[in-house]
Amino acid sequence: MLNHATADVELTTFQGKDLIQNFIFFQSPLPTLIKMKKIKIIELASVLAGPSVGQFFAELGAEVIKVESPKTGGDVTRSWLFKGEKGNGTVSAYFTSVNWGKKSLSIDLSNKEERAIVYKLVKNADIVIASYKSGDAEKLGVDYETLKALNPQLIYGQITGYGLNNPKVGYDAVIQAESGFMSINGEQGANPLKMPVALIDVLAGHQLKEALLVALIERMENGNGKFVQVALIDAAISALVNQGANWLVGQNEPKSMGNLHPNIAPYGELFSTKDGRQLLLAVGNDKQFKNLCRILEISDIAQFSTNQERVVNREELNEVLSGKIELWASEELLETLVDEQVPAGLVTTVKEALDQRESHWFLKTDGLTGLRSFVASGFDRLSLSPPPQLGQHNQEIIDALD
Repeated sequence: MLNHATADVELTTFQGKDLIQNFIFFQSPLPTLIKMKKIKIIELASVLAGPSVGQFFAELGAEVIKVESPKTGGDVTRSWLFKGEKGNGTVSAYFTSVNWGKKSLSIDLSNKEERAIVYKLVKNADIVIASYKSGDAEKLGVDYETLKALNPQLIYGQITGYGLNNPKVGYDAVIQAESGFMSINGEQGANPLKMPVALIDVLAGHQLKEALLVALIERMENGNGKFVQVALIDAAISALVNQGANWLVGQNEPKSMGNLHPNIAPYGELFSTKDGRQLLLAVGNDKQFKNLCRILEISDIAQFSTNQERVVNREELNEVLSGKIELWASEELLETLVDEQVPAGLVTTVKEALDQRESHWFLKTDGLTGLRSFVASGFDRLSLSPPPQLGQHNQEIIDALD
């Protein structure tokens, strides 16, 4: 555990006037920077949102212990096999997506003796990540107030569905429906459509990462722990961004438009090329549009000269563009557009997209491959242990407590 009050832990202290000025929000004269390899995290979370936060910290070098119930077979996603998947012991493909670099401790928190193991771990932990519905953490004796009494410097991050005072369980697909996302996804006039990725879980995970990092910074200043909470519904609503602003500012209620953008054209439109590929355009300004017309040899652009005119005359514009683009081979056209700084891309499959990525995107060990959750440059890309089998590290963790 990183202890703010003592000097026997590994901290980096900034020296020099210029560096100190960059951190003037600290009251202390010489701020300290946390080294993630000293951070200890207890993960009391399952499925995707909470565990994604755990893997994020593991990728930065933190020690992450995932606590799982043997009664339920551990994290429920261990059993979420796609059709035809055989699995690897207690590890499914889904489970691998957010559980690299962790140790698995399989204990029954409803058992007083086994719960005491978590209490011992918490005394030297920095962060607890939980994803219980309202009231469940208290029933199990692993709520913030209980754990705070053991470790006042503890930072406790909780994912909920609808907030601390609402016992309703949050599910990504349900919240996609309730937050407005499904109403604006899909083709115009067709049934509402959910995203094929657990988008709300991913967004909530990012929100919690940010909250925990801010809490760590605050603790560096004042030495105090903190409780932070992110509700899936709040993360979803905040992510409506420009679509939400269209209603709040302009009273223009967003509706499903397929790939089209409500404020820009041609942006999101798909066009077929001569070789049958689908090309997407994302033209965002007049200069890009003029370059596009020059490449496609479109001379009569009077009714399309401004973005507002292109939005109003979208159907006519798409007919013109379609007739021109279908004369081009996809790769030749894409290369030309990129050279002329016209935003465009070819629709690819997930397999194709992953096959094109550089090796640093991936986690690899023991014949298993996974995606990193933290891909920003400027940081060491650590090798991580593979997603653990249920209870794989029980003995190791318990022995270390003695």
